[in-house]
Formats: sequence, C-alpha cells, structure tokens
Amino acid sequence: MTDLEVGLRNAVRGDVRFDVTSRALVTMDASNYRRVPLGVVAPRDADDVAAVLEVCRAQGVPVVPRGGGTSIAGQATGTGVVLDFTRYMNRLLSLDPASRTAVVQPGLVLDRLQDAAAPHGLRFGPDPSTHSRCTLGGMIGNNSCGSHSVAWGTTADSVRELDVVTARGERSRLGQDWRGAPSGLRDLVGGELERLRTGFPELPRRISGYALDALLPEKGADVARAFCGSEGTWGVLTEAVVALVEAPRARALAVLGYPDEGGAAEAAAGLLPHRPLTVEGMAVDLVPSTAGLPRGGAWLFVETGGESEGEARARAEAIVRAADVLDALVVTDPAGQRALWRIREDASGTATRMPDGSEAWPGWEDCAVPPARLGAYLRDFRSLLGTHGLRGTPYGHFGDGCIHVRIDFDLLTEAGVGRFRRFSEELADLVVAHGGSLSGEHGDGQARAELLPRMYGADMVRLFERAKGVWDPDDLLNPGMLVRPALLDTNLRFSVLPREPVDVAFGYPSDGGDFSAAVRRCVGVAKCRTTSVSGSAVMCPSFRATGEEEHSTRGRARLLHEMLAGEAGGVVTDGWRSTEVRDALDLCLSCKGCRSDCPVGVDMATYKAEFLHHHYEGRRRPAAHYSMGWLPVWLRAVTRMRLARIVNALAAVGPLAAVAKRLGGIASERRIPRVATETFGRWWGRRLKDRGRHGRHGRRGRDTGELVILWPDTFTEHLSPSVGRAAVRVLEAAGLRVALPPTLRMKVRPVGDGTSKAAVSLLSTRRSRVCCGLTYVSTGQLDRARTVLLRTLDLMAPVLETDAPVVVLEPSCAAALRTDLPELLHDDPRAARLAAKVLTFAEALERLAPDWTPPALDRPVTGQTHCHQHAVLGDAADRRLRQAALLSGELSGGCCGLAGNFGFEKGHFEVSSACAEDQLLPAVRQAPEGAVVLADGYSCRTQLEQLAGVRGRHLAEVLAEALEENEGDSGRG
Repeated sequence: MTDLEVGLRNAVRGDVRFDVTSRALVTMDASNYRRVPLGVVAPRDADDVAAVLEVCRAQGVPVVPRGGGTSIAGQATGTGVVLDFTRYMNRLLSLDPASRTAVVQPGLVLDRLQDAAAPHGLRFGPDPSTHSRCTLGGMIGNNSCGSHSVAWGTTADSVRELDVVTARGERSRLGQDWRGAPSGLRDLVGGELERLRTGFPELPRRISGYALDALLPEKGADVARAFCGSEGTWGVLTEAVVALVEAPRARALAVLGYPDEGGAAEAAAGLLPHRPLTVEGMAVDLVPSTAGLPRGGAWLFVETGGESEGEARARAEAIVRAADVLDALVVTDPAGQRALWRIREDASGTATRMPDGSEAWPGWEDCAVPPARLGAYLRDFRSLLGTHGLRGTPYGHFGDGCIHVRIDFDLLTEAGVGRFRRFSEELADLVVAHGGSLSGEHGDGQARAELLPRMYGADMVRLFERAKGVWDPDDLLNPGMLVRPALLDTNLRFSVLPREPVDVAFGYPSDGGDFSAAVRRCVGVAKCRTTSVSGSAVMCPSFRATGEEEHSTRGRARLLHEMLAGEAGGVVTDGWRSTEVRDALDLCLSCKGCRSDCPVGVDMATYKAEFLHHHYEGRRRPAAHYSMGWLPVWLRAVTRMRLARIVNALAAVGPLAAVAKRLGGIASERRIPRVATETFGRWWGRRLKDRGRHGRHGRRGRDTGELVILWPDTFTEHLSPSVGRAAVRVLEAAGLRVALPPTLRMKVRPVGDGTSKAAVSLLSTRRSRVCCGLTYVSTGQLDRARTVLLRTLDLMAPVLETDAPVVVLEPSCAAALRTDLPELLHDDPRAARLAAKVLTFAEALERLAPDWTPPALDRPVTGQTHCHQHAVLGDAADRRLRQAALLSGELSGGCCGLAGNFGFEKGHFEVSSACAEDQLLPAVRQAPEGAVVLADGYSCRTQLEQLAGVRGRHLAEVLAEALEENEGDSGRG
C-alpha cells in the first residue's frame, strides 16, 4: 500500500480504491483519450473532499472530479486521484416549488431531478441526450446544454449558487456580486475589463475557455456563473442551488422534412422568432429507418409547448406553415414523441459508426457558430472533410448553431493521427472564421484546449492561465485541461491496443473479425448506466441491480480494453486469465440487451462467452459450467434411462437436493425444476403411431399444408413439453404441416414426417438430437458448442435443401440460432442458411398463415418480453398476433433475472431477484384481474413460479387452450 493510499484511508470516510478494477473503470470517459489514475475515491461529503485535497496537495498528486463519465473531450480522465461523486454525493437535498429552486449534490443524475420536479409542473431546463446518466456536477463542470437550450439556455443560465472546495481547502459559496471569489480574482478582472468586454464571441453556445466575462460588473460579477464550464480546474463542487423552469402542460413535436441537411440548416434560424422549445437537426445517415418520419433527406425536430394539447399543436402547425418544407408531421401523442426523440438521442452513439460500418470518433463533436451562419458553415465543413478524405454526419442543435459530428479519423496509425491533427487545426480556423466557438456544449478538455489561442488569441489564453493560478496556484485540479493543455494527439486511448487481430473463436462479422474493434465499439456514452428503463428496453439489468460501474456494459468493456492493452500500458496485465475481468463479467446475465439497446451495438454476451472460453482453456471450470452448461446431455440421459420420476422424487427431498445443488454450483435458494415424465419427442412419436394405427389424418393442414420444422429445444423437450404440444395444436389449426428435425444423419432427405425412418443410406446409425448450443455458449465452452452445432448442421442437412422454415419456440434458442450459430461457425456456409430459416412462433403464423384468425380471448395480458426476443428477434409479430387474439396491454421490458443458468448459479440469487423486481414482478403484481401472464421463455416462467408463485404461459399455450375451449363449446352446442 502506497503512502498516498494510506493517507487517504486514514483521512476519508468514503471509499478509497486503488485496485485494478476501480482504476481501469475510470481510465476513459466518452472521448478519444485515456489516462490511468493512481486511485479512485468516492467521498461521502464535503469534509471528505477537503480531506482528499489536503492529502493529495501534500504529495503533489492531481485530483480529477468525475460524474457519469460521459464527457467527450477527455476532461473526466486523469493520472492522479479521481473523485467519484456518483456513489454517495448523489442526492437531491431539497426542492422548493415556490422559489422554483433545488439544492443538489454533484453526483445527482439529471433524470432524478426531473422526476422530482415533474409533479410540481417544473423541470431543469438543460437536458443533454445523456440525461438518464449524466450528473449535475458534470453538467456544471462542462456548462452542458441539450436540446431545449433555445428556450432555457445553458446550465450556467440555471445556476444560482455553488458550494466549492478549492485546491487549498478553502470552502466557498459562489454567487453574484463577487460572492465566494478567491483572493485576487477581482483585481485580475478589474485590470482586464476592456479585454473581457471585447474578447468573447456573441453566440448562444460559446462554451470554450473560461467564462470570465460573467465577472464583468454589468453582468453582476457572477462567480457561480463564471465557474460553470471550468471543467474541474478551479475547484471541486460539493453542492449547487439551481433554478427550475415551468414545464409546458402539453407539447407537440413538428418534424420538418428537407431535401438535405443544408436546407434544414438554412431554415433553422428562421424558426426562432416563433419561440420553439427545440430546433434539432439530423440527416438520413443517422436514422436506422425512415418509417414514421416525413419525406426528406434531413429533418428538423421542432418542439412547441402550450397550456393544452390544442394550443401546443396550433403553435407547431404555425411553424409548419411558416417553414418551407418538403413534408411535415405534427405529433401530440406522448408515446409517439418519445419514439421520435429516441431516434435523435441515440444519434450520439449511432454516429460512431459510418453507414458502411466503419468507425467514427469524437474530437470535433460540438462546434458552434451563430445560427444564421450554420448553413454556410456546414458547406465549408463538408468541403474540409472532403479535402482530408474524411467522412462524418453532422446533427445536433441547429437552432443554436451547434453541430455534433463523429468523423472517421484513423487514430490507430501514425499517418492517421497526423491527419487528425492537421484537420483539427484547419477546422478550428474555419470555426473562428464563422464567428464560432470550438466547443458549443461538451467543453474543451484535451480535444480542443490546445487550439484555444486560435479562437481567443494568445493574450486571452494567458489571462485564462492567470485565472487558473488564482483559483488553483498549485495546478492540482485536473491539470492539462483548458490551460497549459496536453497536446490533442497524445494520450489517445487506441494507442495501447494491439495492432494485430487477437485469436478468437467468434467471427465478429460486424467488426472485420477483430475482437479489439469489437471492444472499441464502446465509446462511453453510458446508456447502460441508466437506473430505469422505458418501454421494452433491457440494458443493463445487472447495473440497475447493483449500481456498480463494473457491472455495466461500459464498465466491462473498459476492463476488456485494459486487458487487451496488457503489457503496452494496460491496467489489467494478465490477459485472458484476468480475475478482474472474470469477476466483472460474472454478473453479466448474457441477456443481449446491449446488442440492441446500446447505440453502438456492444454485444457483451458474446464478449463474455469469448472471455470464458479463453479464461478456462485447459483449466477446471466452475461446477455450474458442468451441471448447467451440459444440461442437454444430463436431461437426455435422464430420458434415455427413464429416470425422470426418480430424479423428481429425489429433488423433492430437502437434504438430497441441498447436496445436489452444492455439488452442481447451484444457488441454495433455488428449487430444482421438475423433469417431464414424457418428453415432447416421445409425445410426438406416440401421436404419430396413434395416427398411423387408426388410419386418420386429423385436422386440416396435418398432411397437406405448408411444411414447417418445429425445433425441439432442450427446454421444450424435457422441461416444458406442454409448450411444444400447444404449438403443434396451433400451427396445425392454422393449416400448417408440422415435422420435427431428423435424428439421424442421412445422405438423402427424409420422408417428411420428422422420424427419419425412411429406407435411406445413413452416415450414422446412432440417433442424435439437434441443439442450438446455447448452454455451452453462455458458459464459454465454445469448443463443445462448435462440436454440438456441427452435429446439428449435419442432422439438418436435408432440411437445408428444402424451403421449409424452422420454428423455434424458446426465444433464447431462436436467438442463438440466428446469431451465435453463424458467428461461431462463420467458416461454415450451412450456419448462415440455418440461421436464415429460423422463425419465432408468431413470425411463422404471420408469414405462413396470413389468413388464419386466432381465437378471440378478449383479456388483458401482463408479463415481460423475453430479453433475447427484444435484442435479437424482435417482437413486432408477437404484438400483432396478440392484438389479433384480442389480448390487450403491453409487456414490460427488462430481464427476468434468471437468464438461463445465471439465476441458478451460486452467488447470483440476490442479483437475479433484484432484476426480477425491476420490471417483471411489479408488472405482474399490478396487472388487472383476469390478466394472462405471458412468458415465452422457460427461464421467465421459472422465475415467476419460484419468486412469485405465478404460472406464466407461452403464447402458444394460451392460444391452444382457447382453441380447445372453442371446440368444446361447439361440441356442446
């Protein structure tokens, strides 16, 4: 333990962490930059902050305040001690509706303030797209803005008083009329009044540099306002009094379509006299689908407010009439507005990938020019990109002249980094030529501070340095930012990564087969750190359950980044054997929520499987990997030896079950599920024999309809055969002909009944079963998974020669076949062919029986969309099928928390239960009487049964039951 760590532990009541994991988690923010800190301290209060500063000052160690770590210019990284305010100093201390003010701590997430203010008809004006995870302290440090700045300004416009601790331990409350100013600041300003009155450009989004002009006497000598945007270099914020604004009772969103971004940019300034709440712009490049948007190649999102929906709509329609648009849409429905706004908010992540999938990076994320010059600036900007052979898609706050853009810089090679510097210098000159600011929202940090002399001139920058010296004479706080900055092309986070592709098992087709590129996907926007989800969103259940950065998707990506850096300067130095990475991934549920909800498509479930594959290579694995990873083998053995009743009886004996769970690495709190005494496959065989014996072909479609192959996944086969029986009932009622996959490897296709008993030439006479390999993949047993999947492809060879689709009832197995199979067997073309055949139950009915009408149930539903369904498969067909069956209501988002083997593993029960309590269990408890509890996944049904005593059912079971009831009613009639 170093003297610094000992000193901090003796002085601070909060957490002092110098371990590998804690340091690795804060090496980066959302920028291109990386610095390795000595340690991380989570202070409990202002006394702790003062104590940290005293210890670090005595030892000459820098201190960097940090909130949500979403800064895009590098100012939330540092080499000394990082202060993490999100753990303890994260409270809303008070809210006064009468004065419209709130007292907040720096670690408070913006959305929590908005939630508290909303019942009073109030809100905090600024709202960056990261509002669900950015903190008030970070917003004050960067002087953040957001989409509503045309109405409510920047964070500085909403700050009234600030409590800070200076680098030398002085505590001050900053405010107007020089309140809280350090000694010497007033004299400094008094001697530079002319420079301060003439040296700052007049535009709404001037964030670059220090706001020393706020100290002018005619502006009230507002020290708190001047502090905003100082990026943690003047003092450490411990408390803030902020102003709230009245929220409109109703809103309308006008989406205006233009032929291109130039047309949208030219039009934006002309809309400001109508006093909109927002004027946001984006082009088609950043929109995954233009469905729901008016015609055009670029759009302005213009929000209006009013006392009523009619008033808000009237204002929006007035703007539409005043605007010269190609097409327009006005939306007053809150859900519709949220869906449209999500498109805009996700652009901060979407923009990190070019349309062809290549990488794009921040660095020139948020320049701002006067709104009237935005169109001309964008034309010049596009021209400069072309000159340097670069690409980027601008979007952002067109009404304020502030443009966000990610550019496809090559930051991996010396030549590429050189071009990055040249472009940065020329763009800085271009912005200044248009009367703009190098930063219009996110601050200067390391990305732009070096270029401030081009904007302000050398004399003004020297004045900034003198102001920094007044506040922090020892240069203790966040050195290298704003003044005496680090060079913009140093400390790049990519420099430590390996240049050659890492040998891996998965194909990573979206990343050119490069695992390093896959890990680089995480740019730090931290959407995974949200404490609540809306709609059907899933990511990231383990973070919501624990509140720990290491159990977020971003945190795990950071640890993998440091692992890949390894000996080149990474914090994690033992590669695939790293226990730190293993422990962080341990609570990843492999829900795949990040695959869809992360704006850049990080797929942590795949990364986890890859890591576990290498981590345990040649070594003994945890017991759960053998007990649950090999679950298909054990269940087939039980079936083959007809031991189901015996196994169930033994599992019901407490002491015996306890021993089995201990040996199998299963959580003691869990009940061992019952094994079906008749598997789905045996029921199917018995049914075929019965049909043949009686010479009847039964219902319409059994022998004449379109053929579908029903996949007998392990869970349906051995644990929930009722789901398979129900699916057969419904599919046949819809006129389809059902068969099961072959169980023998054949040279020619089977006769079509799924029994593989034709007189054909066989490659193998040993019966086998198809398997998606899910349990092996989720436990990282990828060699075994490849073997199982290759055998499956051999069995399915005759099916692959036909047009027959493969219907998979278990969402996790369907997802594994669609994604894991082709990505793991990327060198086998049969894998992609099988993946393309996979349909969910609802998709099969919609595509293959479009004229079939399901029975009308006329009941409400509750439950949860399976996380893999949400992330990989999509649930649009399921929604339409439920609607056709008159099943009303929406299913919740999130993850059930059982997630295959995760919730059964020893040590996971608490997190598993917390995940269930996040969305699923509250939704079931609050459901109306008579609601159908839908749960298509076996894990979801098991979690409901074991934690809530509720029986969830697959949609196939619900429809089959209704069909039987209708037939019974007809018979009685």
